[in-house]
Amino acid sequence: MDKKVTAYFLAFIALGMTSAALGPTLPGLAEQTSTQLSGISFLFATRSLGFLGGSILAGRAYDRLPGHPLMMGLLLLMGLALALVPFISQLWLLTLVMFIAGFVESGVDIGSNTLLVWRFGEKVGPYMNSLHFFFGLGAFLSPIIIAQTMLATEGGIRLAYWVLALMVLPPFLFFWRFPSLPIRHRDTAVHGHKANVVLILLVAAFLFLYVGAEVAYGGWVYTYAITLDLSTTTVAAYLTSFFWGALTLGRLISIPLTARLHPKTLLGGALTGCLLSMTVLLLGQSSPAALWVGTIGLGLSMSVIFPTTIALAEHTLSLSGQMTSYFFIGASLGSMSIPWLIGQLFESIGPVVTMLTIFLTLLVAVMVFGLLIWQARLHQEAKAAKVPV
Repeated sequence: MDKKVTAYFLAFIALGMTSAALGPTLPGLAEQTSTQLSGISFLFATRSLGFLGGSILAGRAYDRLPGHPLMMGLLLLMGLALALVPFISQLWLLTLVMFIAGFVESGVDIGSNTLLVWRFGEKVGPYMNSLHFFFGLGAFLSPIIIAQTMLATEGGIRLAYWVLALMVLPPFLFFWRFPSLPIRHRDTAVHGHKANVVLILLVAAFLFLYVGAEVAYGGWVYTYAITLDLSTTTVAAYLTSFFWGALTLGRLISIPLTARLHPKTLLGGALTGCLLSMTVLLLGQSSPAALWVGTIGLGLSMSVIFPTTIALAEHTLSLSGQMTSYFFIGASLGSMSIPWLIGQLFESIGPVVTMLTIFLTLLVAVMVFGLLIWQARLHQEAKAAKVPV
């Protein structure tokens, strides 16, 4: 396998571990900062706000600078932010660190996706699913590491964050050894092409809804299960891991499927599975079995959505770093707003607001997906007729 591709995969393992760490450690961070859940949940929004800021700048940076040195610097900053978290007892300072963590995470995320698209072009589908498989692998391992280290240190989260911080070193060393890919110089102007603007906005809106739902579930299912007495703290951490593990397994299974099925077919099936899984979760609120079945089903269904959406966009639009940034801006806004909304309503309405909010978010995502496919068809027809759109 291309060793440059290995570096992107390792970076996504570290990114997945970092992204999945906040949910299982949220109660511990609340205790560490003497804050209620409604207050500490603001960390989701803060990290996503940092991700948004990084997304605005990262695409332009990769269009202008060598990618691998940029990735190396961002990985080191990400590790440093993780290592500092256990030392912070003031909420405002922890908020600042989470903002910085989100900022650098966006650069790693956008960089890996962009450079992989540049490497494989329209054949990126299986590689994109493989890349996001490794994100799921990292997200699956993260809660397990946290659960084991918390048991070993009697509930402390310090060792957990230090272990996660060290995971940035393997990809850093790979990027150190290999030169960057050439910068793709493509026509990124969309202002004179109305359909391109509409497509970019629809993809960004779809990712806003999908990523908001994914991050909300991965971040809140731990607290949801504990609050309803559906599991112990350790089992709830494993439940979170099983969500990310199912998402990881789904991406592994989907790798050969992406070479055979059209992206819109995969996305349609995945969204159907998401709605069915959420129905199980809503109807079985008092059942631990329903919680486990719904969680695994949701993870499997969600697995292909993000990478397949990027692959679909590459087929329809020739992606630059800046175009990819637009998509990640939408995704970061979703990951910021949906989990934050649940946090504001969790204590006043009750845990049921978690599943209800995610279900409604996915339902709207299905509607946006329909508009996206319709607009993509119009765009392709116009391109075939060589008519400006």
